[in-house]
Amino acid sequence: MGGKYRITGDKYPRMRRPRHRGKLILVAAASVVALGLAGWGTLQLIDVFSGGDKKASAADHKTDCPTAKPSAPAKALPKPAKITVNVYNATPRGGLAKQAADELKKRGFVIGKVGNATAEYDKKVPGPGVLLGAPSATNGSFPVLGTQLAGAVPKTDTRRTADVDLILGTKFTTFNTPQSAAAALAALTEPAPAPSC
Repeated sequence: MGGKYRITGDKYPRMRRPRHRGKLILVAAASVVALGLAGWGTLQLIDVFSGGDKKASAADHKTDCPTAKPSAPAKALPKPAKITVNVYNATPRGGLAKQAADELKKRGFVIGKVGNATAEYDKKVPGPGVLLGAPSATNGSFPVLGTQLAGAVPKTDTRRTADVDLILGTKFTTFNTPQSAAAALAALTEPAPAPSC
């Protein structure tokens, strides 16, 4: 082999670039940091979707939860026998107020006046009905009477008496079944559950 690359002596020339150990260490350190961050992020996601550490979350909730009584007291609602209901028909169907009044009487309500709705409401109640009474009925008679008719809209007026008007609307077909009405009334009178902190 002739030419300028003739090998003389017992050592071979270095044919590769010299190693830069600094760059190699930097790349290795960056890889370790990236893998660590990826692992930490994965653990955080697993924690979020699995509910996290039960002991830690319980401790966190204990510090954030205000001290509360085991349950709130039950609402003092009147019994149906203490509620006087005036039943008015705002639909074109005849005899509807009388039928509804008879059904409410069977369910324990006291029936007052029965007849057609006033001009203000006659054929102007698009839903199943309107509950009309004094402002004090909002937290008393309305919830109890509302258990009998789903979708009835409560409204207040300026009366000072305790009676409540039930104005039947065009979508009225029938009252809730006695069983579902009783279950709804029981749910209203049960004490509220303790807050789950």
